[in-house]
Amino acid sequence: MDLLKLSRELKDAYRGSDVTRRVQDFDLWIDRAAQEADGANSYDHTETVKDYYDLCSGFMTWGWGESLHFAPLASHESLEESKVRHQRMMISKLELEPGMTVVDVGCGVGGPMRRVAREAGVRVVGININRQQIEKAKRLGAESGIDHMLDYQACSFSDMGGIEDDTFDRGYAIESTCHAPDKQHAFAEISRVLKPGALFWGQEMCLTDKFDPSDSRHRAIKQDLMRGIALNDIATFGEVDESLSAAGFHILDGADLGIQEGSSSPPWYLPMERRHGASGSAWRALPWVRRTLISGLRLAEVPRLVPKGSAEVVRLLDRIADAYIAGGEAGVFTPLYCFLARKPL
Repeated sequence: MDLLKLSRELKDAYRGSDVTRRVQDFDLWIDRAAQEADGANSYDHTETVKDYYDLCSGFMTWGWGESLHFAPLASHESLEESKVRHQRMMISKLELEPGMTVVDVGCGVGGPMRRVAREAGVRVVGININRQQIEKAKRLGAESGIDHMLDYQACSFSDMGGIEDDTFDRGYAIESTCHAPDKQHAFAEISRVLKPGALFWGQEMCLTDKFDPSDSRHRAIKQDLMRGIALNDIATFGEVDESLSAAGFHILDGADLGIQEGSSSPPWYLPMERRHGASGSAWRALPWVRRTLISGLRLAEVPRLVPKGSAEVVRLLDRIADAYIAGGEAGVFTPLYCFLARKPL
């Protein structure tokens, strides 16, 4: 996506709203959540997640591509090639067969679901609470020529009341259920819409076993990640597994694919820190690009070439990138805890 196209998409996404104020309000969501815990107000974390993607999706797609997730990296691959390899691994784990109907839980702008539909010959239904992302996924699906294999439901994956029990043959959730305020409830709702015996693959953002809650630096990293990515909390591997089991799933496999110990593979956060791998658009996530973009957007806001406040959104994403890097370098955070589970027969 070039800058002119990005400008058009930002104007459509922000629709004349006060973007600067929206970023400021978003940045205070943890404080509002704490007040709600004290009974001082009514806080809805779902709205915070919607705000996050309303504000950031355009820049995220521009800087990271149509598949808005992390992947285990290889030194000879571009970021996009690593994501494709990762998605193909998921397709293999799910044992997909042509004619199946699969649910993509939190489909973003539909990068993975288009690959799953095209390569596995299945129908994919994307669940997303963010209507802007759904509209973009529909446009990209139509451009890909496989929109007849894709469908969308605008709803929360924690409340898919419009979908009947035992609907889908398979399901997957890539960096989406990490946003759920109640992970067990979200997994139980996903289980409800899967057929008995269906496989479910997930990728969760987690705290690793190295996280020490008594370490002030570790706590600060966790807080920065929660605030920036709109995570109500960050689970450990064990807590994810406990939530899956409590929701009735049988866990078949679970591992942190971001572990690099004893490996020559690049760390998962490298594209946000310095240039990585083969050619591709990942250079747009580099620190100097992010900071140059902030300066350029500030100038472009004056003649209204981009909505006022666009630079503040990139400042937010810059802080998030720094938090990702800090969590990765300290070894206390991973976005790549991947599991395979089955709904019992």
